[in-house]
Amino acid sequence: MSAADFNKLAGLFPDETVTHSYVQDIQLPAPKGKPSPGVFALITLDNGLDHSKPTTLGPNTLVELGTVLERLRERAARGEIVGVGVTGKPYYLVAGADLSAVKSLDNREHGLWMAQLGHDVYATLANLGVPSFAFINGVALGGGLEIALQSTFRTVSTGAGALGLPEAFIGLVPGWGGVYILPRLIGPENAVRVMIENPLTNNRTLTGPQAFDLGIADAVFEPADFVEQSLAWAAKVISGDVVPERPNAVDPSLPAAAERWAGAIAAGRAFVEAKTSNASPAPAKVLDILEANRTMTQAESRELECETLAGLMQTDEFRATVYAFLDLVQKRSKRPAGAPDRKLARPVTKVGVVGAGLMASQLALLFARQLKVPVVMTDIDQARVDKGVGYVQTEVDKLLGKKRISQDAANRTRALVTGSVSKDAFADADFVIEAVFEELNVKKQVFAEVEAIVSAECILATNTSSLSVTAMAEDLQHPERLVGFHFFNPVAVMPLLEIVRAPKTDDAVLATAFELAKGLKKTGVLVKDAAAFVVNRILLRLMSEVTAAFDEGTPAEVADNALRPMGLPMTPFTLGAMVGLPVAQHVQESLHAAFGDRFTVSANLQKLIDNGVTALWVPADDGSREIPESTLSLMSFGTSPSTAEEVLRRTQDALAEEIGLMLDEGVVAGPEDIDLCMILGAGWPMFLGGITPYLDRTGASERVNGKRFLPPGVASRA
Repeated sequence: MSAADFNKLAGLFPDETVTHSYVQDIQLPAPKGKPSPGVFALITLDNGLDHSKPTTLGPNTLVELGTVLERLRERAARGEIVGVGVTGKPYYLVAGADLSAVKSLDNREHGLWMAQLGHDVYATLANLGVPSFAFINGVALGGGLEIALQSTFRTVSTGAGALGLPEAFIGLVPGWGGVYILPRLIGPENAVRVMIENPLTNNRTLTGPQAFDLGIADAVFEPADFVEQSLAWAAKVISGDVVPERPNAVDPSLPAAAERWAGAIAAGRAFVEAKTSNASPAPAKVLDILEANRTMTQAESRELECETLAGLMQTDEFRATVYAFLDLVQKRSKRPAGAPDRKLARPVTKVGVVGAGLMASQLALLFARQLKVPVVMTDIDQARVDKGVGYVQTEVDKLLGKKRISQDAANRTRALVTGSVSKDAFADADFVIEAVFEELNVKKQVFAEVEAIVSAECILATNTSSLSVTAMAEDLQHPERLVGFHFFNPVAVMPLLEIVRAPKTDDAVLATAFELAKGLKKTGVLVKDAAAFVVNRILLRLMSEVTAAFDEGTPAEVADNALRPMGLPMTPFTLGAMVGLPVAQHVQESLHAAFGDRFTVSANLQKLIDNGVTALWVPADDGSREIPESTLSLMSFGTSPSTAEEVLRRTQDALAEEIGLMLDEGVVAGPEDIDLCMILGAGWPMFLGGITPYLDRTGASERVNGKRFLPPGVASRA
């Protein structure tokens, strides 16, 4: 395509936040005993905004960078410069392509132009006539990391975080050369890790030192004088004093490479199947390109990358992922719907935790680590208290051993968490949360005891997963101080906090809860006090339908795998075993009491619980899984089996019904909050866009409710 086409593409985005390319000429330092190699042109990529606004790559940004690089190529040809470097503003090299721009490319041809534009610009960087260097000073994702990969040499800061090629996670492929260069640079196995395994594992990324260890970078330096050290290193490379070694590099033309490529591809496909049930096209496309390009030239791979990228940009899965990732996780989560003015929030200088079991201990550790305030745990006897405090100490030791925290941070966290058998320890607490047995009268008694001790300003919180916060507050002298603060397990990992407002909860209490959520690095979503709130209500409705189909006579293998097209992180029966069959049954009973027969209580499940069975499936001798005859003998089944397709449709319709009712009840502000809760609290796949876009696309929303949850085009092409 022509320069005119590129300019036409750039013209479609007059409001793009342009990342400018600023060039500075630097006389390289002289290596020991030698003269300076000459003048070095350093490009700094900067959008002129602070670190809260990442630098990204839109069409106008790429056109400007390409223009700058062409001028530098001309200067190199005239002998004016001996090398070119690319670095970024503080904390960023580049955070990747501008997803807001990419998602608006409704025309496939324009998507193809975007892919080709990036390739043309990066090809200039790779062919300047002098060595090019990338100084990776911070975040380098997607197209940002591909800038570095297209450079001749790379350095990375030990302080740099979030390096990776996350395209499989967002419904695309690395489209600007990364999928070709990376396996040759670090080996196909490591490339699959970076392009498939990390993105599909909660979008995991690499640190600077990890990138260096893999061989993505040739040298690693401390952040304090990173650019200066990188320039000095570049001078040595240009002068010939340093020749970077790349022990992980692979020549794909060698016979042994074919076997390594095949093994890496097979492992990648197995991983994708396990993680997504192949419900999203992008990860398989990444592997298709990787498999094909072993025997391709870079130009041939470029064509395949561009065509694939242009096609994926038009898929529902990509649009859904952008909705989920950009509109929800990146934007809506930072502006919670219905949250009061943050200025009403009260300071929290000490936290009390009622209980010292596993959940309570996880909460104590989280509050101490993130808020850095004293946390006191209580329980009914010293042995339980000691066990809870001991858990915190052990977890701190693990974090220290993994170098996740410093010695000073470990010492501070240990000192902040204490225990007591008396609730008098809460006298000066600003916030007390209970994590005791899930029984209403027990929780009411706990709050009555705590309220008699704490100040009038102290906020009380419950971690209940399904009980009525309103009922817990009935007998309190100050019911306005009670708020639901529902964490998900494991507490350190799951990002969602359902913040439950009871009818009398006041704004100051609610504002404090949202500020605490932010301080704890969790995403708070405002939820009305309704049985099981959001995530558990939806998951239990899902599990109820699958369990009912099983009880009616559907084979276990059919019932449990019927939802695979949803690409869920685990099957319903696996989920039940993970949360514990008694816990699942208890919540189901609560929901049955609240909502009736939409939530069936399985007699078969109760028989398993009564007989101490903890899971339906157990490993078989051949490595598969089976249901033991002893388990089957405990249960009785109907004579109305369903097919997998019937179970899937039945579950889709049930979820559409339940979510429609939840929105009618005002459980949350809108379907976007349902989606956000399910993504962050249940691992609902990003490529589905959350649960409501999925139900819209399958037709369940209109089948059951007569209308879509979201307008056409919000998380889909139409």
